[in-house]
Amino acid sequence: MSEPDRNEARDTLAETVLAANRAAGRKVAAAESCTGGMVCVALTDIPGSSDVFSGGFITYSANAKQSQLDVSSEILETFGEVSLATAWAMVTGALANSDADVAVAITGIAGPGGGSEKKPVGLVVFARGLRGQDPDEYFTQRVQFEGGDRASIRHAAAMFALDLLLPERDAMGPSEDIALPA
Repeated sequence: MSEPDRNEARDTLAETVLAANRAAGRKVAAAESCTGGMVCVALTDIPGSSDVFSGGFITYSANAKQSQLDVSSEILETFGEVSLATAWAMVTGALANSDADVAVAITGIAGPGGGSEKKPVGLVVFARGLRGQDPDEYFTQRVQFEGGDRASIRHAAAMFALDLLLPERDAMGPSEDIALPA
């Protein structure tokens, strides 16, 4: 997909996310690692987003995850930065440190380096939580984005995260691993 096509798809989805959450009377937040703020940029590029977008946390390093989102060193040391536990802790922190009603967290390996056999390039882990929801019921998912370069993996991850902010995703619970094209 060309850069202009990516931007158009991103803007269309961001507008849909904002309109749907505005209609539901909700605020949204994002905690991002490998996407480096792409979800936040997509939402704030849309005029009038301030009534829905609560805020974002760009927590690229382990230290940032700890200081901004209260992700424990125990979680990071035990499971690593790219894990279901870390994504879960990130979304928990995003809800605790904002006035958002729904939040999404993204952590992963966009490449081209940094991957391993257990955690290859293209692996992105997502979490989604609602204020007041039992944290044991937060949506969490590992997605392997295949066949893409760094830019396409990051774009695909940001789009997946934006989609998770839609109100119709409220009933989602923990999920199985999936593979998608980048």
